[in-house]
Amino acid sequence: MRLQQKQARETGICPVREELYAQCFDELIRQITINCAERGLLLLRVRVEIRMTIAAYQTLYESSIAFGYVRVLQTCICRLKLRCEAIQKREEEKRLADEKKHNDEVDGLKKANDQLKANLESLLSAPK
Repeated sequence: MRLQQKQARETGICPVREELYAQCFDELIRQITINCAERGLLLLRVRVEIRMTIAAYQTLYESSIAFGYVRVLQTCICRLKLRCEAIQKREEEKRLADEKKHNDEVDGLKKANDQLKANLESLLSAPK
């Protein structure tokens, strides 16, 4: 009834349900300790052990989540590095093509200039 009032989840990790169960277990320990101190101490040890186990599992879960994030980020980094290398290669090829085109254009202009010089010299040196 209290689980429904507090809107506790039925499955998975639920802090509300965990707190209510802890209160119930503490009350059981208290009542059993009144009847038999040895059993009460044993249940206290069980409670401590359970809490340590839950804390260990929680730490393990959190570290596995962090590891998963790291793996996703590493995959993303690798993908981006490959994209970057492809872009660099494409830009280098484009730069080389532009440089070759520029050099060809300069060579063509030099040849045209040399031809014009030769024509000019032949016209100037021609006997009148």
